[in-house]
Amino acid sequence: MTTEFGDSPAIDPQLHTRRLRRQDRFFFWLAWGSATVVVLVLLGVLLSLLSEALPALRQFGLPFLWTERWSPAKDIYGAAAPIFGTLVTSAIAMLIGVPASFGIAIFLTELCPKVLRRPIGIAIELLAGIPSIIYGLWGFFVFAPWMAAHVEPFLTATFGELPIIGVLFQGAPYGIGMLTAGIVLAIMILPFITSVTRDVFETVPVMLRESAYGLGMTTWEVVRHVIIPYTRLGLVGGVMLGLGRALGETMAVTFVIGNSHRIHASLLAPGTTISAAIANEFTEATTTLYSSSLVALGLILFVITFIVLGLAKWLTGRSESF
Repeated sequence: MTTEFGDSPAIDPQLHTRRLRRQDRFFFWLAWGSATVVVLVLLGVLLSLLSEALPALRQFGLPFLWTERWSPAKDIYGAAAPIFGTLVTSAIAMLIGVPASFGIAIFLTELCPKVLRRPIGIAIELLAGIPSIIYGLWGFFVFAPWMAAHVEPFLTATFGELPIIGVLFQGAPYGIGMLTAGIVLAIMILPFITSVTRDVFETVPVMLRESAYGLGMTTWEVVRHVIIPYTRLGLVGGVMLGLGRALGETMAVTFVIGNSHRIHASLLAPGTTISAAIANEFTEATTTLYSSSLVALGLILFVITFIVLGLAKWLTGRSESF
């Protein structure tokens, strides 16, 4: 069979349909297999952590979660201090990083001159490419001494005697501690949240912005009543991305947190996090119970991260329904 316009054979419709079906089936099984591999890897990581952490979980049970004492010499281990440090430093990072990231994104999309938008955006994105070890070295040799000499004495003198919140700022100005670690984490997560926030702000249709300004809204009113509601889902994703980075950061925190297995009410006191404790002590874990306790800390961090992702999904669902 030839075509009307030449000698090339015409395409058999049935053969073409079968070929498309085969391609569609191949694509379906490839996508399904990729998703299955991700789930299997996740389950494999969970099962391996569980199997390695079993000796510690059998020895200490649930009290492992709220026991503060950590004594390798006596094989007594508790995860309370690392869990506390992880949550506190991440909370400090989010309290500082999220408003700063939103402010930078609003400036870049709404207020910044077009000539400066690209250079400033590139500079912020370059912060994300700096290795965490560099942040740790800078924090230890530059930022921590500056905190000890200027910031922490000011905080102690200004807020240390106040009721309720005063206990958070009492103590000697070591420079290293949970507050310093939280600020370093805030600097590290800032480019991630800023990049996502700026990108989702730019998805707002120009018509909505122009209509809002045409009704007489100020820039703040446009951001609050138009841009943020329109981009709520993306904002939640960006914040959770930053929180995940803060929870799992290791080297930078290890340098500036002080690595003390103690729970202190003061933010100026040294502490530790789950990832910092594992990084510091895994090579020294000479006993089965010691190494198992460190793996149990990793399992706890895995569960915390899973809870954070579940919370993000729940918040996204609520925002979508709203």
